[in-house]
Amino acid sequence: MSAELKERLVAQALAEGFSRVGITRPGAIPEAAGRLAAFVEAGRHGQMGWMAERMQWRGDPTELWPEARSVVMLAETYTPDHDPLEILQERERGAISVYAQGRDYHDIVKKRLKRVGRWLLDQAGGEIKVFVDTAPVMEKPLAAAAGLGWQGKHTNLLSRELGNWFFLGAIFTTIELPVDPPAVEKCGSCRACLDICPTDAFPAPFQLDARRCISYLTIEHHGPVDIGLREKMGNRIFGCDDCLAICPWNKFAVAARELRYAGGGELAAPKLSDLAGLDDAAFRTRFSGSPVKRIGRNRFVRNVLYAIGNSGSGALRQVAQDLCGDPDPVVAEAARWAVARLRNAA
Repeated sequence: MSAELKERLVAQALAEGFSRVGITRPGAIPEAAGRLAAFVEAGRHGQMGWMAERMQWRGDPTELWPEARSVVMLAETYTPDHDPLEILQERERGAISVYAQGRDYHDIVKKRLKRVGRWLLDQAGGEIKVFVDTAPVMEKPLAAAAGLGWQGKHTNLLSRELGNWFFLGAIFTTIELPVDPPAVEKCGSCRACLDICPTDAFPAPFQLDARRCISYLTIEHHGPVDIGLREKMGNRIFGCDDCLAICPWNKFAVAARELRYAGGGELAAPKLSDLAGLDDAAFRTRFSGSPVKRIGRNRFVRNVLYAIGNSGSGALRQVAQDLCGDPDPVVAEAARWAVARLRNAA
């Protein structure tokens, strides 16, 4: 019965729009707790205090929900239809990570998970809990244990079938389902993701120091960014796709089925001059329904000003100058830095 139920569950999840499904046990990642503890102890989590909180739950899914017997891991692709690295050459425009150019994936994936979860309850009873990124769940190790892929040298999940452009969701259930074999790491001697990183955020293969990662700096980091890292950020104003985009396994990437993830439009290559002038209300309106909205106007405009300072464009100097008196001290300092940079460039 459980094997037949699993087969129908996978078919149902694929019909809902997921790209791949794998199943593992909550206790299948015994090494995760130690790796997480070492990461936090080294301070590599930066200001992400939530990673240090509830470490027992995060490191051991059996502690998060002891009654759970199976973890259904699901992948949903958001593969771009363009080269995300091309925008980095357009210095007067901002680079927004591919995943944030469309609708917020948290909402879309969670609704799909709930539909699949309700189907499972209707078929077999039991209980479920669904998670998408915001709970103390280590999705990537669980997905690797469920056979969806392996964590590459850039620490993101890779798949021979999907490349590395996909979101993850999890359904914990009290139903005992047959498990899939774990994935096997296949990075070999490739160093493409490590070598392309602008800020050398990888101390070693399979290790990340978030404090140097541009995704962390533009999204999670509060306050001024270290001056030594600002120039390396280039025109990246929300996230960074370099290590994902360069991966050779993307030759197997599967096209995204969900049109709401599609980039393009005003978020594909927005003008820095337009973004710098956003007040709080205009920021919220422009990024309504987008993951960008969650970092708030001040942090976003800070990022835009760093990009303006890196642009080498004298035409943007006045844009930065106009923000030197911004009420937010971090924005004002970023504006003064950008003005000084452009003055020196001139």
